[in-house]
Amino acid sequence: MGQPLRIGMVGAGRISGAYLKTFARLDTVRLTAVTDLDTDRAAQAARAAGDGTAVAGSVAELVERADVDAVLNLTVPAAHADVALDALRAGKHVYGEKPLAADRAGAAAVLAAADAAGLRVGCAPDTVLGTGTQTARKAVDDGLVGVPVAATAFMTTAGHERWHPDPEFYYRPGGGPLLDMGPYYISALVHLLGPVVRVTGATARPRAERVIGSGPRAGDTFPVQVDTHVTGVLEHAGGALSTLVMSFDIHAARLPRIEVHGTTASLSVPDPNNFDGPVELYAEGAWQPLPVSAGYPDGGRGIGLADLAGALDAGRAHRASAELAHHVLDVMLTLLDAAHDGTRRPVSTTCERPAPVPAQVAVA
Repeated sequence: MGQPLRIGMVGAGRISGAYLKTFARLDTVRLTAVTDLDTDRAAQAARAAGDGTAVAGSVAELVERADVDAVLNLTVPAAHADVALDALRAGKHVYGEKPLAADRAGAAAVLAAADAAGLRVGCAPDTVLGTGTQTARKAVDDGLVGVPVAATAFMTTAGHERWHPDPEFYYRPGGGPLLDMGPYYISALVHLLGPVVRVTGATARPRAERVIGSGPRAGDTFPVQVDTHVTGVLEHAGGALSTLVMSFDIHAARLPRIEVHGTTASLSVPDPNNFDGPVELYAEGAWQPLPVSAGYPDGGRGIGLADLAGALDAGRAHRASAELAHHVLDVMLTLLDAAHDGTRRPVSTTCERPAPVPAQVAVA
């Protein structure tokens, strides 16, 4: 193994704490610099990361630092493409939070810039590299469900404004339940069943305003600019059909996260927003738990970046790739287009299924 990949982090909001916790136990990556619009927050993150982590005054300053090999982009979705492009122009690899960009043009620009510069771009979610989704994938690949016929994927909540003190970005372009949570579920479905070739769907926006439920701004209202209930059908290249429900309008539900149904059996897949969880197979009249058989153990936010570091060292493709993220974004945007004009639409992009993660692969 070579030297650790030196990381400059842009954005020190809530999600950054999860990355810092993972970085503390990784040998393959090391945080060297951090910047945030809130300088106090950046300083706090730098202290949490430990000695030697610098506070950069701006994104422009951070991406030019000699001690930064790759930029971790934890900004709001609307800024994902701009920050990634700044990093790529400075000759840095990029790993970002989902989605890859807020629109197709931004995503295409990021991929084109990376290709021209010979640089890597990775993108969350990396939860699907954990033992939950990967054990389920191995079950599908080993033929335990027969030929996959259908899948269901449900994410239901009453809305993030109940707990987030500054929730507006969830309800602006680039947000909504599909672009916020869909990347977890659709990435998992691509790992399980392959890329998507056609989609159809319907959407709703039942409330024009939302009310902040916690923090110093509790009780404040803000406008809703995106659809908050999305349903869709995804047609996979292999023939399976996935039914998707993503909602910020459901107060309670008893729905499974993901299930895969084949010609001989059914498979229960854990929440793709987590790295692990029980995988169960229904065959011969009963549900039976499957032992962990694949995936990064003890996963945490940041293992996708560690996988990218290992891929650079080994000269292989990284699994949380921009190509997968681009396809997932295109699937989501095409679904919204199909819902708004009432059509069944082809998906213009595709991707390879990322390589599976063998059992007991360490992240450090």
